[in-house]
Amino acid sequence: MGSSSVLLRSSPFFFPRFSSSSSSTAIRRLNSSFCLPQSVVPASDQIRGGGGGDFTWDDVVRLSQTRQHDDSSDLRGFFEKVTLCNRNSEKQCEFIPFVIDEHIVGYVHNGFANHLRRYKDVFAFPEDPSYGSNFGCHVALHPLLNAPEDRTEAVGHVVKCLGEDVIPGIRNELYPVTSSFGEPEFFSLERAAAPYFGIKAYGVHMVGYVERENQKYLWVGKRSKLKPTYPGKLDHLVAGGLPHGISCGENLVKECKEEAGIPRSLSSKATAVGAVSYMDINGYRLKRDVLFCYDLNLREDFVPANEDGEVESFKLLHVTHVANIIRSTSFFKENCNLVIIDFLFRHGYIKPESLGYLKLLQSLRSGDCT
Repeated sequence: MGSSSVLLRSSPFFFPRFSSSSSSTAIRRLNSSFCLPQSVVPASDQIRGGGGGDFTWDDVVRLSQTRQHDDSSDLRGFFEKVTLCNRNSEKQCEFIPFVIDEHIVGYVHNGFANHLRRYKDVFAFPEDPSYGSNFGCHVALHPLLNAPEDRTEAVGHVVKCLGEDVIPGIRNELYPVTSSFGEPEFFSLERAAAPYFGIKAYGVHMVGYVERENQKYLWVGKRSKLKPTYPGKLDHLVAGGLPHGISCGENLVKECKEEAGIPRSLSSKATAVGAVSYMDINGYRLKRDVLFCYDLNLREDFVPANEDGEVESFKLLHVTHVANIIRSTSFFKENCNLVIIDFLFRHGYIKPESLGYLKLLQSLRSGDCT
């Protein structure tokens, strides 16, 4: 059996035969069983992460305490938040596999592929059914682009030429393009372009908490209203994408210092506790993200201080109040919900007696966690 056939079968993306057991479909079935409506995000809000940041800490505190008789077994609000990160799986058929050296590294929407067809010295579209495309071809790089640095430069030039009108939010930050985490990098790609090429993207997310009288409190950040994505939303104490050329641990130390003023002597004590994943389709964008999760138990007298201007302020909230905010509001940045829900599982705030316990636990890894 050829390597292409093996790659097709092992790929988490389903071309062209879609499995009825796909994670996103499963989530929709879960929501249906709980009689939950599908979430709708306005088109004007989708790329930039939407508004919704026009609330105060007073609003957060008030709404976090509105559940007079807190029912921690009610998981419906958590399921809704998982669904927000796993939209439109039925549109997978609109994407073409992006293949390098016989490895599927991403998926490109057929509409976005029309932009790439203009750059014949960078992109090719071989007619090969081996990778399961509905369009009879796959996206590849020009055969002369063999070295990673040449590929990075060539694709980067295309991204620059397409500009903000096609790929908004250029950050001049490179993400590695690999078939799976830890595998060799084929090239590096501008971060803002990652979902347009459907590559796997990774990040580090850390929950910082304080223990006081056998109770846990989470430090929560409110993002700057000047940020281009999710302005004013709530966030973890520390979170950041994993760029080219840095390990998860070192990236976390860097983000801790920049976002919360946490010195290496403290951040190096953060515990790696696993990962969550999701797959979200939004127009031409396909996000296949894996977030590595960390916990950091902080002293009671520690107070975070932002150093890079990306966080407006911080507040220490009881863990059950944070859970209430996630269940009943849209205050948190969407993927942060998944990490905090995972924290609630690991620290015993979501219990097996809750209806849907295992289904919710499984849904936190709805994407390709490789």
